[in-house]
Amino acid sequence: MVKAVVIRQTGGPEVLQYTDITVGAPGPGEIKLRQTAIGVNFIDTYHRTGLYPVAKNAEGFFVPGLEGVGTVSAVGAGVTSVKVGDRVAYGNGPIGGYAEERLIPAEKVVKVPPQLKDEQVAGMMLRGLTVWYLVRTLHQLKAGETVLFHAAAGGVGLIFCQWARSIGATVIGTVGSEDKAKLAKAAGCTHTILYKSEDWVKKVRELTGGKGVSVVYDGVGKDTFMGSLDCLAPRGIMVTFGNSSGPSPAIEPALLAAKGSIFLTRPRLADYVSDPKDYAQACAELFDVVVKGVVKIDTVSSYGLAQAAHAHSDLEGRTTTGSTVLVV
Repeated sequence: MVKAVVIRQTGGPEVLQYTDITVGAPGPGEIKLRQTAIGVNFIDTYHRTGLYPVAKNAEGFFVPGLEGVGTVSAVGAGVTSVKVGDRVAYGNGPIGGYAEERLIPAEKVVKVPPQLKDEQVAGMMLRGLTVWYLVRTLHQLKAGETVLFHAAAGGVGLIFCQWARSIGATVIGTVGSEDKAKLAKAAGCTHTILYKSEDWVKKVRELTGGKGVSVVYDGVGKDTFMGSLDCLAPRGIMVTFGNSSGPSPAIEPALLAAKGSIFLTRPRLADYVSDPKDYAQACAELFDVVVKGVVKIDTVSSYGLAQAAHAHSDLEGRTTTGSTVLVV
């Protein structure tokens, strides 16, 4: 038996139950992973609330969590890419991360550079891979571009600001407090806007000389979606990649024309790394920028595995900065 956090019914943070589960031997193509740190992400809260439905197992529960790091403790038949004792990580599921041990397909893990600490890795995989596809694949961010990023002091935001700075882009970031503004600026955010006390749409227009930005990266959703459309330059791209404040509203396609022939996309990380070659390239590029110090993963809020409910409450209450991890 090992300790895990399970969900038997959807709801608030209180439905996260710290309990014993049984993890069997790995099947063909699988490994057993003894985890040391596990990432906590907003998508975990969507699974918990039922916004993104997850099937339960035969015992009537599921284990949330899509990223983690640890040591391979057993391998199933046919596994040759890793061996017992290897330190590996995963950042794109499958679900089941909130546990001391778990089974996972060998093709879903990558070996971790020795320069990186476990908490760094657990706090960077899903978030870092998200930033990778935002700046390298969905839209090739270029030097000289000006973009808007909501929640710039969050886990994804701090990585994005650093990566964008290395490219030479100008980032306008919304934040919830002066302390978060300092964090975002230190990470490379050129301009910060306190969205609680400023008219952030008006401010974006002022900062861009009325032109608007080429891309809005919006992981907030309901509270920022409509305003974000008004921040775009003609033929700009609205990237709604999350909904921490709730789902974005439905709109008529004609609105995109009225706002300046803008583009709207609702991407998922899974669709950008579903090919093993793309996944390997994404992880390699992410590890490279972190090892070289281009992107630093220094701001990590750590909780024990048994404190998963507390971690969810803090994440949803927007009291955290940077990445959030559960330490085993």
